[in-house]
Amino acid sequence: MSEFKVKFRGVRGSYPIAKGEFLKYGGNTACVEVHAGNNLIILDAGTGLIDLGGDLLENHINSSLNKAERKNIKATMLLSHIHQDHIQGFTFFRPLHLPSTVLNVFGNCDFEDDLAQELSTLLFNKSFPLDMGDMAGQLNIHNLQETDCIILNDGEPVIKRIESDKDLVPQGEEVIISSYKSHAHPQNGVMIYKIAYKNKSLVYATDKESYLGGDKILAKFARNCNLLIHDAQYTTEDYLDTFSPKQGYGHSTYEMAVDAQKQVNAEKLVFFHFDPSYDDNKLDRISEEFAACDNRVLAYEGLEINLL
Repeated sequence: MSEFKVKFRGVRGSYPIAKGEFLKYGGNTACVEVHAGNNLIILDAGTGLIDLGGDLLENHINSSLNKAERKNIKATMLLSHIHQDHIQGFTFFRPLHLPSTVLNVFGNCDFEDDLAQELSTLLFNKSFPLDMGDMAGQLNIHNLQETDCIILNDGEPVIKRIESDKDLVPQGEEVIISSYKSHAHPQNGVMIYKIAYKNKSLVYATDKESYLGGDKILAKFARNCNLLIHDAQYTTEDYLDTFSPKQGYGHSTYEMAVDAQKQVNAEKLVFFHFDPSYDDNKLDRISEEFAACDNRVLAYEGLEINLL
């Protein structure tokens, strides 16, 4: 089935917020659901993952009255990095309690580290009642390098070393995921992902700070993408605030995101990863200034975009 759909499940940065004046855009932290062909891809595991898991579980149960005939849940998860706001929903992803669930998780670690061990230490052990091994589902955790791409074709993901640009062009129903590591986010950088399917592509560039004159690496990596999801945590006023400047925190302003769209020549820009202090009124004002045209929009929970 040829579909390339994106749904935003969590759009906040730093920590989740639950107040009435934050309902329009939502208070959950980073999580984006992507359907490409027959593949489910999940970008980050913030608290937005919890509702996604609930919906997947409901669809699983409703797929058949016979438990043995129910459609199994299979997903590929891409972690930009393992700061708390991007993994807070992981342990509450209810499909992991089904023995039939298969979740392949990819993320980057330094050569001396291991992603599975890092997640086990941060999310389980002393911080959760269950250990990682207590999850009934099949949980496969992979260390991903910039020199590798992931190929999905309605089967187990294949990790392939990139030899040339031809390796990044999908054939038939293939989905090809590539990445690079941006060091413009403390403490250990962040992975920027590109998902390519058919003749379309989206780039997920959260938790990255731009540079004077723009980010040349991003401009090359994301060139002519159809959808650019870009960090926009701060207004310029907050970024340059005299008493509490945010420069060096690893996040961009709305102007930086617009500049990135122009350099990349992206067809559509979605502002993402809002500061948790920005309520609906403030984001509405920001939207009036930066998203007055059709090719720019502020992310909100439930926003859906079709790329095909």
